[in-house]
Amino acid sequence: MLGSTGSVGVSTLDLFEQSGVELEVVALAAGRKADVLAQQALRWRPQLAVIEDESKLAELRHRLAGSGIETAAGAAAVTAAASASEAQWVMSAIVGFAGLAPTLAAARSGAIVALANKESLVCAGPALLRAAKLAGGAILPVDSEHSAIFQVLEPQNIAQVERLILTASGGPFRTWTQAMMAKATPIEAVTHPNWSMGAKISVDSATMMNKGLEVIEAAYLFAMAPERIEVLIHPQSIVHSMVEYADGSTLAQLGPPDMRGPIACAFAWPDRLPWPAPKLDLTRSGPLTFETPDLERFPALSIAKQALIAGGAAPGAMNAANEVAVAAFLDHRIGFLDIAATVAETLERFDAAGGLLVGTHGDPLECAREADAMARRMAGEVVAGLGRSGTG
Repeated sequence: MLGSTGSVGVSTLDLFEQSGVELEVVALAAGRKADVLAQQALRWRPQLAVIEDESKLAELRHRLAGSGIETAAGAAAVTAAASASEAQWVMSAIVGFAGLAPTLAAARSGAIVALANKESLVCAGPALLRAAKLAGGAILPVDSEHSAIFQVLEPQNIAQVERLILTASGGPFRTWTQAMMAKATPIEAVTHPNWSMGAKISVDSATMMNKGLEVIEAAYLFAMAPERIEVLIHPQSIVHSMVEYADGSTLAQLGPPDMRGPIACAFAWPDRLPWPAPKLDLTRSGPLTFETPDLERFPALSIAKQALIAGGAAPGAMNAANEVAVAAFLDHRIGFLDIAATVAETLERFDAAGGLLVGTHGDPLECAREADAMARRMAGEVVAGLGRSGTG
C-alpha cells in the first residue's frame, strides 16, 4: 500500500474491512502521518511500515514499539517496499511525481499495480507499461474515469473505437466567471462538490488539470490517439466515462461517486468483489446533464492536449510545472488563474531550451527526473516573476 494514509489509501483499507476479504498486508507506506500509519499498521499487521518523512521515524517506532512490525523511513525505503517480492498486488496512491519511483519498482517486480498515481503514467507511461508487461504483471487503473473505460472497452473491438469520452465534474468553479476565479482562495478550490480528495488533487479538479492529466493517461493506457479522446462536463459524477464505437453504440459505466468502486474493480480483476457497496438508484439521482468544457475558462485542458501531442518530455514537464504552481497557490504566493499560466509559460521555456529531448534516452526513471528537475526550476522562476509583479 503506497500512500496508505491518503484518501485513496484510507478508502482501500476501508474496502478491505467492509468486504472481509482475506489477505496479508506486506507493507504500508505513507508520507508524514506517523500516527495514522501506526494505527493502520496495528490493525493490519504488515511486515513493514514505512514513513517517507525521516523526521517522523522516531514517532512511528515509538507508536509501534513491541508490535514486532519492522519500520523504515525515506524515499528509498518506500521504493524498496514497493518492490517486495511477496507482494502480488500493489496500490499506488502516492500523489505527484514522488509516486513514480515506487510505482516503477512495483511494476518491475511483476505485481499487479492498482494505479491511482496518474503522474506516473504522465511522466513515464510507455516505460511503466512496458516494465509491467516484461515482468508479467499488469497496470490496472483506479481513477474512476479510466476504471470505467477499462470495464467497458472490449479488447476484441478496440479497432472499432471511435472515441473515449472522459467525464469531469467541472469542479467547484464550473459556473464561475474568470473574474470570480481570479479571486478564488485555496479553501474554495479544495472544496470539491462530489469527491473527497487531497488538497493537490482537489486544486487540479478546480483548474481541470486533473482531466488534462487523465487525457494523457488514457492515451497511454489504452493506446489511443489524442484526437480520439474527449472530455465532457458531467456535474453529477454518475457516468464515470464512455466508449463510443464505430457502429454508433456508446457504452458507459455508472455508479455513485465513491472511490471504493474502482478500487474493488482493480483488486478483484478479472473477478468482482462482493462488498456492501452503495447502490445507484437512477430514480432518485435526478437528471444527468452533460456540457462541453469551456477552454477559455479552463485552459489546462488545451495545455495538456498540446503536451501529449508534443510528446517526449513535454507531459512530464507539464506535470512538474503544475505541481510547482499548485503548491505556490496553496501557499498564497500566486492566484488561481496563475496556475495554468505558469504551466503554459514553463512549457514554452522548456521547449525553447530544447527540453522536449531531455532525458528521452536511457533509464526511464533518471530521464523523468532530469526533465522534472529542469521544468521545476523554470516553473519556480515563473512563479517568482508572478509574485514580484503582484499578479498573485
